Amino acid sequence: MGAINEFLARVPRRANGKRNWPSELKARIVAETLIEGETVNAVAKRYELIPSTVSDWRRMARQGKLVLPNLDGMDFVPVEIEAAVPVAQPLPGISSSTIDVIKGDVTVRLDAATPATRLAEIARAMAT
Repeated sequence: MGAINEFLARVPRRANGKRNWPSELKARIVAETLIEGETVNAVAKRYELIPSTVSDWRRMARQGKLVLPNLDGMDFVPVEIEAAVPVAQPLPGISSSTIDVIKGDVTVRLDAATPATRLAEIARAMAT
């Protein structure tokens, strides 16, 4: 649901605070209601709309006032976002306080707090 919320945050708002839905976006939302197994209620909930608004847009599409995208040969696929995988902890006994930059038989050992720009400079210098 986080991705939808981020998406909705980019929909422009009018002076009264209501969203100003572009026609292309309305058409895409209506197209989602046409997917087999989808309902107006489910699509409306996903976009934080009231179902009657989506029904109004469907009516506009039927009347030719809202042009739907060409859906020939296009299938919608449900997307599932997995929970973030926990970051692996460093293995015991391995010091994470240094970074080794190695080229051939030359090793440059740097403090782990070395800025990335400095690391890049050193790596470039070693490449020449």
